[in-house]
Amino acid sequence: MPLDEASRLSGTTNIVFPDVPMLGLDTVWFQVAGSVCNLACTHCFISCSPDNHTHAMMDAAAVEIYLRESESLGVREFYFTGGEPFLNPEMIPILRAALRRGPATVLTNGTLITARRAADLKALSEDSAYSLDIRLSLDGFDAAANDAIRGPGTFVRILEAIGHLAAAGLNPVITVTEACEEAVGSAGRARLLGRLRDLGLDRPRLKVMPLLLLGAEAGRTRAYGKEETLAGTELTEADAASLQCASGRMVTAEGVYVCPILIDFPEARMGSTLAETLRPFPLRHRACHTCHVQGLNCRT
Repeated sequence: MPLDEASRLSGTTNIVFPDVPMLGLDTVWFQVAGSVCNLACTHCFISCSPDNHTHAMMDAAAVEIYLRESESLGVREFYFTGGEPFLNPEMIPILRAALRRGPATVLTNGTLITARRAADLKALSEDSAYSLDIRLSLDGFDAAANDAIRGPGTFVRILEAIGHLAAAGLNPVITVTEACEEAVGSAGRARLLGRLRDLGLDRPRLKVMPLLLLGAEAGRTRAYGKEETLAGTELTEADAASLQCASGRMVTAEGVYVCPILIDFPEARMGSTLAETLRPFPLRHRACHTCHVQGLNCRT
């Protein structure tokens, strides 16, 4: 059996890591677009791009199998990510199927959201008894800052997408990473919220997330250091409950992983079905340090 990430980095297997318990499966994620994206953001922790086919797209039939299993296990909400979910030609039918079972959230870069697509998403929302959230990524207050991360011309396209969603009557969650350093402070957040109000969002919602030092981000800034580990850490019951992996799993075309962050690590694959993965998981990975110490949670 190959060594896990922490053992490879430290050169030893004599390390004790805390296990996070499975407290109850509330949330299921779908890597619905695989690792294919129309952008190649320089901070992407799984290095998604137009040419990254490490993880395949999921078709509606495959998603339906896991939705049915989720329903039988009492799952309460669904998230769809990639890659770029709207590259998946079955994204609207997939969302419709999910919304028959519970609330759904789509994580998107926004560049494929036209006025027509925003109207379709609004119609989906109105036809469902459950809520539909669109979470849209932005990485700067202007084109110079954002486009350095997300690519030329993306800032304008993202603002247009926000405008389309607002005009359709949807209130997207805007996600900003700490690559936008100004957004970390209260003054920066206030400035960004003001900009979102100007785009038509009366009650803007903002989620600021720490960076994960994996994939492309490890090349842009740095990779995790040896000291950034949970080796020897004891988790309290409250600690465990705050971790996403205590109540969620990530479904991909290649099987079910412990969380959305670790799909590039074979040892994080826990099984072929959701039921097989309802067990504790050892927090051996460097990214687990970010989740525990910085309080990262991918949920909206």
